[in-house]
Amino acid sequence: MPTTPGTEASAFRQKLGKAVLSAALLFLASAIGVAFMNIETSPADPDDARQVARGKSIYGQHCASCHGARLEGHTSWQKKLPNGRMPAPPHDASGHTWHHPDAVLFGITKRGLVPGKYAPPGYQSDMPAYAGMLTDDEIWAVLAFIKSHWSPEIREAQQEVGAQREH
Repeated sequence: MPTTPGTEASAFRQKLGKAVLSAALLFLASAIGVAFMNIETSPADPDDARQVARGKSIYGQHCASCHGARLEGHTSWQKKLPNGRMPAPPHDASGHTWHHPDAVLFGITKRGLVPGKYAPPGYQSDMPAYAGMLTDDEIWAVLAFIKSHWSPEIREAQQEVGAQREH
């Protein structure tokens, strides 16, 4: 079947559109990568006694009721509750908190478990967003407190997870 000038132009526009979209996505991915590479160290320092003490107080006030005073989480944290939501996980070495880079932990704490960003699409969680209750420094202090309970091996593994996601 012979092609018409209009069909050729339409095919060209589709190819051009795909190329522009691909270039835009590549640029966006590169920009995100550069932004992550500029984060040299985490503001959550588990070796900073003052920050850890501050984080302990904040954790006790805002987090312990769900995640446990000893960071132990809900006893059946891997099984859905009757309402279909997952219970609060532990923040100690038995949980999965250390499987996430600090930037993700910060985002979850500040914004909640946003479906499609920090959780699967459609996911519902009881994790509140603390953006209006805690300052960024307070959130980093809580993360420092949590990390202070991890062994050196767990801390190193968590740093490697963050480094892998940054590159």
